[in-house]
Amino acid sequence: MKYTKPPLSLEQQADLLIKRGLVADRDLLIERLRVVSYYRLSGYWYTFRKPDPKHSGRYLDDFKPETHFDTIWNRYVFDRRLRLAMMDAVERIEVAVRTAIAYHQAQSHGPFAYATNPASLPGIDKKERDLLLGSIQREKSRSKEHFVRHFQSKYGDHHSDLPIWMAIEIMSFGSVLTLYRGCSPSIRQTVAKPLGVHDTVFETWLLTLNTVRNICAHHGRLWNRELGTKPKIPRKNQDWHSPVEIGNKRMFGVLTICKWSLDRIAPQSRWSDRLRALFTEYPCIPLISMGFPENWQESPIWKTQAPPLRERKPEEKGS
Repeated sequence: MKYTKPPLSLEQQADLLIKRGLVADRDLLIERLRVVSYYRLSGYWYTFRKPDPKHSGRYLDDFKPETHFDTIWNRYVFDRRLRLAMMDAVERIEVAVRTAIAYHQAQSHGPFAYATNPASLPGIDKKERDLLLGSIQREKSRSKEHFVRHFQSKYGDHHSDLPIWMAIEIMSFGSVLTLYRGCSPSIRQTVAKPLGVHDTVFETWLLTLNTVRNICAHHGRLWNRELGTKPKIPRKNQDWHSPVEIGNKRMFGVLTICKWSLDRIAPQSRWSDRLRALFTEYPCIPLISMGFPENWQESPIWKTQAPPLRERKPEEKGS
């Protein structure tokens, strides 16, 4: 089918929405559409459209009665602030993981083994390793970081690769995930241990956080979104199951992973307090659309804060 819809002016877009039943101040609506596109906002008004009586699961273009633009705009603003909170959490977790991988890989195999000794990354095959090393070399060649330039000028005549603790700082999060998968089981377990979960579970957490990070980087919608990449939920630890079952399809599961992780690597951050304050500031946002059950605050994970790393006892393997 050929696409035949013509481009509409901001005024035409506003008039179309008002004609379809959206309650809005026309001038304000035009100004909002000037800075946030019609298409981007449509993800936030989708649930306000009338259901199609002829087709189950489909919706008409018209809005339900008393659908106010302010309500839709508040959801957009809430989601933008949720993305900022999510990026804050991911940054802290990501930096901690980068630090741990580089440290333990260097302690076990030396600074350059990741590039010179395939046996140091037994979890990935030659093709994956070559792709990883190629990515690192590309990042190195275009990096403006002072430490990269300094190493190149002082040691470049002898070393074509950066030490692992430098290389990991210029890798993409996707490359860090590949590096983690490539590490020996003992290193993977050592990196995951402070988080209190099995390394196979932690791998899915990193993959999910990378996916959510990319959504945030492209200013995508988190609220009311079902995740294509689903993290594993620890099976043996009842904090994840009773009295609240932590799901893995929507943002509640990801935010719970962030809460659990930050309690262990950055208990001083008060990240969860800021998240709760955001929910309080926007009481009309339906958290159920993000997978939050009504009793979510009864979850032991959300009720308590884990002790810092130095005070914590080792978790049972496989939890």
